[in-house]
Amino acid sequence: MDVRENIYINGAWVPSTGTGTLEVIDSATEEVFATIPEGTPEDVDKAVEAAAAAFPAWAATSREERAKLLTRVGEALAARTDEIAQVISHEVGMPMTLSGSIQVGLPAGAFADAAKAAETFEWEEEIGNSLVVREPVGVVGAITPWNYPLYQVVLKVAPALAAGCTVVLKPSEVAPINAFILAEVIDEVGLPPGVFNLVSGVGPVVGEAIAAHPKVDMVSFTGSTRAGRRVMELAAEGIKRVSLELGGKSANILLDDADLATAVPAGLFGCYMNSGQTCSALTRMLVPRDKLAEVEELAAGAAAGFAPGDPFEAGKLLGPLVSSVQRDRVRGYINKGIEEGAKLVVGGAEAPEGLEKGFYVQPTVFSEVTPDMTIAKEEIFGPVLSIIPYDTEEEAIEIANGTPYGLAGAVWSADPARAERVARQMRTGQVDINGGNFNPSAPFGGYKQSGIGRERGRYGLEEYVETKSMQR
Repeated sequence: MDVRENIYINGAWVPSTGTGTLEVIDSATEEVFATIPEGTPEDVDKAVEAAAAAFPAWAATSREERAKLLTRVGEALAARTDEIAQVISHEVGMPMTLSGSIQVGLPAGAFADAAKAAETFEWEEEIGNSLVVREPVGVVGAITPWNYPLYQVVLKVAPALAAGCTVVLKPSEVAPINAFILAEVIDEVGLPPGVFNLVSGVGPVVGEAIAAHPKVDMVSFTGSTRAGRRVMELAAEGIKRVSLELGGKSANILLDDADLATAVPAGLFGCYMNSGQTCSALTRMLVPRDKLAEVEELAAGAAAGFAPGDPFEAGKLLGPLVSSVQRDRVRGYINKGIEEGAKLVVGGAEAPEGLEKGFYVQPTVFSEVTPDMTIAKEEIFGPVLSIIPYDTEEEAIEIANGTPYGLAGAVWSADPARAERVARQMRTGQVDINGGNFNPSAPFGGYKQSGIGRERGRYGLEEYVETKSMQR
């Protein structure tokens, strides 16, 4: 068992001022995998004070020096890929087949990306008789979720450090060990004391203390829309800058000329990735009504390739959910779908055969779903696809935009120009056209209740700077 007894404040591993510990549960075995300190508001205060004290010198460090240190952090993470991938597969349940490239490769790459952004960013410009300069916002409080735990941490920490900010991080208590490894890496690379600090604990205690602290200049939060609303309330007291990456209910529009044999399996992967525990998961597949039977058959066939199992078994694409709470929540939604009259194509709320232990859920497909059903409106965060029929292209766009969310989406058509026209009408932060490849440098974030701000690349760096004009 991995026992973490200290938190990381001001360049040193120190004990929490509290005496509590939190258990980290292995999602496949339901056994305790690790323990971490249960941090306190006093710990947060110490971390914020350290970050505030370190800020002036770090902000004055050259962008080249910051970039060099961030590059080294990314390289050190990459060197520990297998170890971190195994940790995250235990914590979250993502199969090792995917964990190394996604859960570790992306974070390592994001440090390199932030280093590049720091060097190429337009830090100042002349406008008439004014010199306009971009400066770091100050002390950043980062509060992160469990589904892509290290990546979500790095998407905040790397650009914040690149911009010259200092950071106090609260990782998810459900999947925190990867963040402790990041702190070890940062310590080994030799960032100045106080530039990066880690306080583990629960959201209502440590998270709220960070969001409310008077010396925190900005809060960057990724998680549920409900929790994001609370962070925003607390930050409003101090008129803090807030960046939020929240929930989603993303629509995948298959137009009437789409290549269904390609689009449907790809859409299922976009829904089931990480057992559906993805904020941008394509959970609503919108299909022409006259193609419904064909899509159901293709979806059922594709779902068979996602047989859940041990995340450490070679070739597995679907592991368990992260916790018993999450498993029970998802099964509740499946039952709700059945109760409200959706057609169950495959799956169901029962435990997958032979997998009574571990937080497993059957990959599930519903059809004949209507936009007013609960499973079509609320974020499930599990391997559950809703197939929704439509009659016209205009209706498909209306259904796609008919939720409070606007994080991601997709559209498929034999005519790329038509697909792009539909994509432009989707009120979401990103749209994949005909299976367009994931681009880690492109901006990520949402419209409406999916959040405020963007992450990744120069767009991510912009979140952490203030603008000053000097007239001469």
